[in-house]
Amino acid sequence: MAKLYFRYGVMGSSKSANALMVRYNYEERGQKALMVKSGIDQREGKAIVNSRIGLSYPCIWFDELRAMSASELRTYQCVIVDEAQFLSREEVGFLTEIVDDLGVPVICYGLRADFKGDLFPGSEALLAWADIIEEVKTICWCGKKATCNARFDENGTVLKEGEQVVLGANDRYIGLCRKHWKEGSLGPK
Repeated sequence: MAKLYFRYGVMGSSKSANALMVRYNYEERGQKALMVKSGIDQREGKAIVNSRIGLSYPCIWFDELRAMSASELRTYQCVIVDEAQFLSREEVGFLTEIVDDLGVPVICYGLRADFKGDLFPGSEALLAWADIIEEVKTICWCGKKATCNARFDENGTVLKEGEQVVLGANDRYIGLCRKHWKEGSLGPK
């Protein structure tokens, strides 16, 4: 029975690397997995999923997924969506149709909340509708589990105001435990 999965984690928790490894595992066993990401995330200027550790693989944009026919979608044993936090509620609803109507599992990877602690629309819908919700874990500088995304400026000040989405600023985000996120502490100098 196909399921909708939401695997979330903070910045730097290796969500994209995990997505790429899952794709590899499917294809190593002779099954087709379709890599997808939101059209909002066009940092590289082309349809590709990249991880910090150097893994990458071509993907399609979400709009291209929506344009595929049911028979085309059924040729895949799995659909893997990276940066799922950028999806709309309606787009997550479309993913439930792939699972429920076509019987194709969908595995979504993304952030749960932004740097202010607010849910992203895609993440909110996934938390409501996913059959299985799993955390991709990493640690704060103090060794505790990192659960919050911190955005910081060039002076190392943790920001709590600003636009929800700022692409191409990965060097300005870090995962922190809740205590250090609230304190705005990026660690010992």
